[in-house]
Amino acid sequence: MQLFPCPFCGPRSETEFHFGGDAGNRRPEGFRAVTDGEWAAYLHDRNNPRGAANEIWMHMTCGEVFRMERDTVHHGVAQAFALLEGGGDDGLAH
Repeated sequence: MQLFPCPFCGPRSETEFHFGGDAGNRRPEGFRAVTDGEWAAYLHDRNNPRGAANEIWMHMTCGEVFRMERDTVHHGVAQAFALLEGGGDDGLAH
C-alpha cells in the first residue's frame, strides 16, 4: 500500500484517491469554435512521462481536488498542492 498526501486530510491510503489527469490539460474554450481535433486531443492525448509527473487527483473521502507531483518510475510523491479557489491564472497553488 502506498500513502498519498491529501493537502486537506494528510497522508492516506492510495485506495482513497482517484486520478484526474495531467495538470495543465486545459479544456478548449468556445463551444462553436472548437474543432473535432482539439476536442479529441483534450479528451485523449496524455503526457504519460517517465519520471516526474504533474497530475490532478481527487481525495474521494473529503471530495477535494488537488495537484500532486510524483515520479512515475518509483512512485514517490514529491509534493501535493491545494488548487486555488477561483482558478487563478494557472489554477494551481504555489
